[in-house]
Amino acid sequence: MSGLVEKLRRLRHQAGVQAAAPVAAIPAPVSDALARIGDERQRLRRLLDLRPTGKPSPRTSVRATLPLRGEPIAPGLYAVEQRYGAEALSPLLPPRWPDCAPLARARFLCFDTETTGLAGGSGTRAFMIGAADWVGHELRVRQLYLTAMSGESAMLAAFARWLRPDTVLISYNGRSYDAPLLAVRYRLQRQDNPLRDLAHVDLLHPVRRVYRGRWENCRLATIERHVLRIVREDDLPGSEAPAAWRTFLRDGRSTDLMRVLEHNRQDVVTLARLLEHMDQNATPTAWLTSA
Repeated sequence: MSGLVEKLRRLRHQAGVQAAAPVAAIPAPVSDALARIGDERQRLRRLLDLRPTGKPSPRTSVRATLPLRGEPIAPGLYAVEQRYGAEALSPLLPPRWPDCAPLARARFLCFDTETTGLAGGSGTRAFMIGAADWVGHELRVRQLYLTAMSGESAMLAAFARWLRPDTVLISYNGRSYDAPLLAVRYRLQRQDNPLRDLAHVDLLHPVRRVYRGRWENCRLATIERHVLRIVREDDLPGSEAPAAWRTFLRDGRSTDLMRVLEHNRQDVVTLARLLEHMDQNATPTAWLTSA
């Protein structure tokens, strides 16, 4: 092609035709290519969940920067304590045990854990432990939660200090899940398991005995709604708790972690109220014999 152009130029020169000023070569259009590159970049950003810098995203809102609740009591471990008087909770009567011997309610400790998954085993750990017990006429709610994996040993030791040899544990599916999981974590941290020899009343089984077939299931949220008439607002489901904790560890966003803290607090308060309800509204043989 270049040889043909040069031959044409010589012929024009021989014919005395003034050559026109060379015209700059028109560059290949790049706008379409740049547009395509931009589209691909945006598509990759969406796939990788990346966002342009300088623009706040919905996930990094002001709420996510709220300070953590409670006080740091060890590296990687926070503790929260709240108390509720008689105006918030009706007094719990001593339960009617089958032998008719009353049990001091100060011995009860309602507990629940939030974990990194539901599979169990040594790969699953509890990152939050909540407990409710009675101090005089007040219900005391204490919670421990990890802000770093290194705080697990201190959390387990702190929870052990809440227990006494005569403590009666109250849980919901705790015999099958929470207690065995904590036993594994105590073993891995080379600490004695303080739950091993304690009395343990798992309310899931008596609740099933009394209420089986009335509603779609006997999950705590279902019993809470139908039996105790408690409706939670802005509650984060327990199934989302692992993701909330991982998000906090990865980017420091604490919004959902604080929602898990509130979910856990309500769980242990509900256990206290459910124990009261079962004692006052169900016959002893209907639930205590299966507890």
